[in-house]
Amino acid sequence: MPKLPVISGKELIRALKKAGFVEVRHRGSHVSLQKVTAEKNYKTVVPLHKELAKGTLFDILQQAGLSKDELIELLK
Repeated sequence: MPKLPVISGKELIRALKKAGFVEVRHRGSHVSLQKVTAEKNYKTVVPLHKELAKGTLFDILQQAGLSKDELIELLK
């Protein structure tokens, strides 16, 4: 399984939007995103940092219901 990539908050937001998330609000340096599906309502908050910490990125992926592999595909 590949390692988590080093990405910025803006790059992650772009990838999440490709996955069907929409920006709900932008407050200061944090952006709230949401994706509503038939089975679940996914919500997450992404900080607009130049480089996201590994733990922060991992937690956001869990909240978004995405795997590392899916994130890497979305970043292409």
